[in-house]
Parts: sequence; structure tokens; C-alpha cells
Amino acid sequence: MKELAETGVDIFRAKELLETGELVGIPTETVYGLAANALDALAVAKIFQVKDRPSFDPLIVHIASFAKLNAYVREIPQWAEQLAEKYWPGPLTLVLPKHDSIPDIVTSGLDTVAIRVPNHSLTLELLAQLAFPLAAPSANPFGFISPTTAQHVLDQLGPKISYVLDGGPCTVGIESTIIGEVEGETTILRFGGLSQEAIESVIGPVRIQVQHTSNLLAPGGLESHYAPRHPVRLGTGVPEGFDLDRIAALRFTTPLAGIPHGNQRVLSPKGDLVEAATNLFAALRDLDKLDVDLILAEPVPNLGLGRAINDRLKRASAKY
Repeated sequence: MKELAETGVDIFRAKELLETGELVGIPTETVYGLAANALDALAVAKIFQVKDRPSFDPLIVHIASFAKLNAYVREIPQWAEQLAEKYWPGPLTLVLPKHDSIPDIVTSGLDTVAIRVPNHSLTLELLAQLAFPLAAPSANPFGFISPTTAQHVLDQLGPKISYVLDGGPCTVGIESTIIGEVEGETTILRFGGLSQEAIESVIGPVRIQVQHTSNLLAPGGLESHYAPRHPVRLGTGVPEGFDLDRIAALRFTTPLAGIPHGNQRVLSPKGDLVEAATNLFAALRDLDKLDVDLILAEPVPNLGLGRAINDRLKRASAKY
């Protein structure tokens, strides 16, 4: 059996592996990514293989700065420039017409590419050292809970990759917000770490088209996604027919009466949606390790980052 990936903070080790077509786990402010040279179709194909990811689900490309954007997209609309100027580096992904340098495997054959500048010092330093951008979806098997620490990457992909750049726990903890154009309208395609309100404060009202189909315009749009092994049900009350000791509860601010304390995780006792988003995936991962029959997840207020949290919970519960 192959040994687990090596972990550390050696940027030059990560650079060497990426330059030879290997995969590296990288930290970002949102979640850990599984990175490959975005201009090398064979390297990118390894991402799909290791993650067992459908080829019709496009990847996000990571670049070092806004100045690099022109090399990989054909045009930059005014709305995109305004948002990048305000929120890059940060949890914002722009979907723009792609340059021919981006292989079709990265975009799943689409004429657009999802691209962002991550807000993590180690990964920004790595990107600055590379002569190419990085394609990097979340560093986990496809459809499972996204990783927010290097250990999470090791737990799920450890024997399948060579190195994980350990940048500590992710500070945002939920994937980036994705925005592009649909029928000429600026449109949020996935809720994430940057709120709708923050976007609209810069460019005005936007359209919402968060996808739940396999006809994807942006990454992470499948109906069933971010799923634990245990079934997840959305709700605030205990469903009939279940033993209370066999239920785990994911709660926003307060535990649920009747459920064992050890079977519960509270995202933010003070009701802070930013803190809740940061803790979401780690809490789901903890609950999924328990010997239970069901995870009962409480929706959070549907505003700001709450929209992204509820989106992830809805996708995690889609199979139930």
C-alpha cells in the first residue's frame, strides 16, 4: 500500500512536483484544493482520476494576481474588473471567456473558464513561483465533504497524492462564490464565501441562478454534493421513527433537546454566520465519524453567508 502524502510548508517541493505533472494539496482561505498545472491536460486529467470527478464538472483555475488574468481570458467585462479590484485575493470566482491556452478538460468543453486569486500567503507565494496557473477543485473524493485542514486531505486522499502544502485551518471554510454572465446578465452561479450583498454593493443587483443539474455553467453545481456517508436531513425537530441516541445534530446556535451532547455540533453559539461557515465542513466531518443513523441539520438564516451554508446543506441532504 502506498504511503500517505508528505505534508509541510516547502513551497519549492510543491513547485517541483507541479512542474513534473504531479498533484499537490494546497491551502486556500476557502477549502484545500487538489492542484495541477492548469495548462497541462494530462496533469489535469489526474485530478479527475484521483477525485473520481465527472468530466462534465469544470474546475476553478487559480492565479497569482489580477495582472495575470489577461493571459487566460479573452475579455474582462467592467463588472468583473470592479469585483476583482475589490475582492481579490478572496473567495470570489469569475467565469469569463477563456483563452485558447486553457485546455478543454479544465472547462469541461465550455468556452468560459472559472478563475480566481486565492487569499492564502503560502499558495500565493507558490503561484508567484510558477510559470503556469493551477487548476484546483477541493481536495477530496468527488461529492464528499470539502477539506479545511491538511489532515482532512490526508484522511481522504493521502495515498493518492505526493504532497500537501500545510497552511493551517482555512479561515473562510466554505467554497468561493462564483459569478458570471447568463444571457447578458451578471449572475451568481454558486453561493459561497463572498455574500450577495457584498457583490451588489460594488456592481448593483445581480441575477441568481444557482444550479442543481448536470448541465453545468460553473463548478460545484451538482444537486448532490458535499455529502457525508450518513444520510442528512434538513430540519429543526427530531423525525419520528428514530432512536434519539442514533441521531447526530448539526445546529446553528444551540443544541437540540433530547440528542446526546456528544452527537451534536454547534456552528456558532453567538449566531455569527461567518463563524458558522468556517466551522461547517469540519463539523459535518466530525458528525460523520459517529456511529449514528442520521445527521439532522438545522438551516441557518438565509442571508449573507447563510445562503452559501444552506446551499451546501441542501446538496448534502439531496440523496435523502
